[in-house]
Amino acid sequence: MARPLHRGSGGLRYPGNIWEDSQMKDKLEKEDIDRNRSNVDHANLSVRLPSNKNSVYENGFGSDPLSPGSARSRVKFILLLLKLSLVAIVILALTGSFWWTLSIKNSSRGHIYSGNRRLQEQLVLDLEAIGKLSTGPAKIKELAYCSSKYENYVPCYNVTENLAMGLSNGEELDRHCNSGVRQNCLVRAPINYKVPLRWPTGKDLIWLGNVKITAQEVLSSGSLTKRMMVEEEQISFRPGNFMYDGVEDYSHQIAEMMGLRNESNFIQAGVRTVLDIGCGYGSFGAHLFSNNLLTMCIADYEASGSQVQLTIERGLPAMIGSFNSMQLPYPSLSFDMVHCRNNMDWDRKDGKLLIEVDRLLRPGGYFVWTSPVTQPSPRDKVTQKKWSFVQSFTPSLCWEMLTQQEETVVWKKTSKKDCYSTRKSSSAIPLCSKGQDVESPYYRPLQACIGGTQSHRWIPIKDRTAWPSRVNLNAKELAIHGLHAEVLSEDTMNWKAAINNYWSLLSPLIFSDHPKRPGDEDPSPPYNMLRNVLDMNAQFGGFNAALLEAGKSVWVMNVIPVNTPNHLPLILDRGFTGVLHDWCEPFPTYPRTYDMVHGQGLLSLQFAEQRRCESIDLFTEIDRLLRPEGWIILRDSAPIIESARALVTRLKWDARIVELETDSDEKLLICQKPFIRRQAS
Repeated sequence: MARPLHRGSGGLRYPGNIWEDSQMKDKLEKEDIDRNRSNVDHANLSVRLPSNKNSVYENGFGSDPLSPGSARSRVKFILLLLKLSLVAIVILALTGSFWWTLSIKNSSRGHIYSGNRRLQEQLVLDLEAIGKLSTGPAKIKELAYCSSKYENYVPCYNVTENLAMGLSNGEELDRHCNSGVRQNCLVRAPINYKVPLRWPTGKDLIWLGNVKITAQEVLSSGSLTKRMMVEEEQISFRPGNFMYDGVEDYSHQIAEMMGLRNESNFIQAGVRTVLDIGCGYGSFGAHLFSNNLLTMCIADYEASGSQVQLTIERGLPAMIGSFNSMQLPYPSLSFDMVHCRNNMDWDRKDGKLLIEVDRLLRPGGYFVWTSPVTQPSPRDKVTQKKWSFVQSFTPSLCWEMLTQQEETVVWKKTSKKDCYSTRKSSSAIPLCSKGQDVESPYYRPLQACIGGTQSHRWIPIKDRTAWPSRVNLNAKELAIHGLHAEVLSEDTMNWKAAINNYWSLLSPLIFSDHPKRPGDEDPSPPYNMLRNVLDMNAQFGGFNAALLEAGKSVWVMNVIPVNTPNHLPLILDRGFTGVLHDWCEPFPTYPRTYDMVHGQGLLSLQFAEQRRCESIDLFTEIDRLLRPEGWIILRDSAPIIESARALVTRLKWDARIVELETDSDEKLLICQKPFIRRQAS
């Protein structure tokens, strides 16, 4: 490469054959060069050569651009060589890389392809999940509040609309969710709404303004409300008041009819979970709770919100369940006792309602029915017909009538499958085939065959582990669910640690930008009532188990989403309660039902695949279910939690992201719903 000229160099040296003409010519030209040195541009890489007829064309340019006599040409020549060298090097490098890649591809083609495909699939899922959450807030403005007519509104239950569609025979009372676009708005609390009283005070005393039923309806709604008394702005269920109807004596009577000393012996007899059909206001379940029995109340949707709304306002398990034309969303063989204290028309639909009760009962379980129908008047032919049907139908289910006292009758379901083969063929109800015997139905019509007989969970209640040891199923019971004891044990330990962390976060302190000063005491978390808990993705029920072991006075509605592995039978076998549900639909309950909503992995589960609902639908439904000042705990991957944090601000929730002290890439989103009620107009 040519080097720039330096001052005082005397020019450039060239080969001597150029100067062979004569010494005189050399001398003259040297003098000429000396005279013109001051005119040379030292910064220029080209040099002006002396005149030479043999080496210059007429136009004054050199005859050979590649000759050593041309400095400019030599520079260009060197640069060209360098460029060609670089091109050659690049070609060689690319060729070598190509052949190396081919050799690796041929040697481990399948491994690289599968690994790359897994990465691509995971990337797509993550991007879809993040995209659905992150685009949600951008599509909507800050959510407005619903009108006052939505204060106690329950979606999917519209009797007037169902009748107009031609539904009848009880189907008009069933749940019918339209697939159209939902109107997303925030449900405000009524004008006189107050935060419920702490448990257990809230079990016996609720605020009248928190429920839709009025004081006049309470006092005039019949014998089921005699245990209640309206006191100023409250409804009292205290046993000591003069209107109390003796639920303790009633429970004691049922125990004696089952051959037990009293209701405290239910656990020893294998009874832990009870399904209460048409539960009134939950007083039967409230009394059984004091004996460690868990009672789930179900009743039809009522515009007044009376039974289910009042029961759950007391801090007792309840949900809307239409016992008309569809099977309930519970697994077969899930309850130790089914109780009904009303004038249920069990003779409807050719006995399918009783067949559904049989499906829900565990082997050796009890069915208790209290109704005037069981003691019909000789003149009442209609009632006599109803009672005669039940008496003749129950033996075909292999139920044994234990005894009857006044209006109460107790039956016991068989614990032996061979009973079904010894029935009279003329009246025998067929057993469900394997295809019909769906263990956990969802939106499935009532069946005319006996279900549960195909299940591996056919275990008499007296042979099951008694409560509370039932929480930790033994190896034989876990094997039925295809689960190893080590898996459940690890799940239990993880949830124990999580509960300790979660509970300490349920405090307004996490929403303060100022740290707690030394010596300040933490408020007793949570500062509001925490009794009703909703676990939106319950998995094995570990969250429920950890709460109970930590001594928290809560009950948990364990929900298994329909698009996940169905562990609901396992959850109910552990002595808990829960249902199947599709979270693209509203949950069957009234607004302001739960004090805390929990969901681990729910967001990635719901939005990692193409589904018909949006993230905003899910979050507005959570807001509807949650009581004012209630808590939300969501645990998911960090990107999804970050996106969800941006969305919940649209719902006016207070929210904080909490880092986990593990190697996991997950984070917690802790939120609290503000207390905003409708103002008087």
